Amino acid sequence: MTLHPQARAALQVWAAAGLPDRGDVEARRRAEREVASREAGEPVDRVEDVDADGVGCRLYVPSGARRAIVFAHGGGFVFGDLETHDAQARRIALRTGSAVLAVDYRRPPEHPFPAAADDVQRAGGWLVSTWDGPVVAMGDSAGGNLALVAALRDPGRYAALVAIYPFLDPTTSGDTYDRPHGGMSRADAAAFWEQYAGDPADPDLAPLRSDRLGTLPPTLVQAAGEDVLLAEDVLLAERIARAGGDVTLRVFPGLVHGFWRQPQLFDDAERSLAEIRTFLEAVGPA
Repeated sequence: MTLHPQARAALQVWAAAGLPDRGDVEARRRAEREVASREAGEPVDRVEDVDADGVGCRLYVPSGARRAIVFAHGGGFVFGDLETHDAQARRIALRTGSAVLAVDYRRPPEHPFPAAADDVQRAGGWLVSTWDGPVVAMGDSAGGNLALVAALRDPGRYAALVAIYPFLDPTTSGDTYDRPHGGMSRADAAAFWEQYAGDPADPDLAPLRSDRLGTLPPTLVQAAGEDVLLAEDVLLAERIARAGGDVTLRVFPGLVHGFWRQPQLFDDAERSLAEIRTFLEAVGPA
């Protein structure tokens, strides 16, 4: 597969950004929040910080929303927060016409596995109990893992699941990890898993190992064609299908990990959201 020209340009932009090394956790977190602060968030009818059964969250409610989404952000479990993903949460709400509950889950190394998974599960339960309408689980990268685990832990809770290039395999054994320009390296992935900790055989950590994939609601897996995670994302879709689940796999050719949050660099970021809306509308009305 050929790297998309927009991906080549984006990799150059990211390389020139001069962010601190991922090993310097606090400096990297501060730098990513600073970068995110430069992106003006689109106005949403109602935005408020809420306590979701003890988990800090931010709720975005566009006018007329009936469906709600519990959203777990990406960042290798270690990075990302409500501020780094604020603009993306607003886009999700506006493009899908859904309320979005962004979860400020606890992160390693301060809070290793299963703190993040527990927080997303708890916040999702709160949303289901307080929202009058269908609720969807969604996440990107590490957040895709957390959304998937939440749906597996509580079968029947969610009307649908959306996982955007989910981060799934702590063994980093997929052959696509050898790609030189995937937006993330094998070393990056291994470092994230080391910080998150936990038993790699535990399906709450590595949901590819779950024996309950057939219990998932209708699921959309979006993957990037040049992402180092492509092999495990394709494998997830295959295993859900083999378990009897309803799954749709969409691969965006030539794109790299991280494209989904960068509409200023990738046209397919908006196409992804449009496809998510179409998928959710097919599952059921908002």
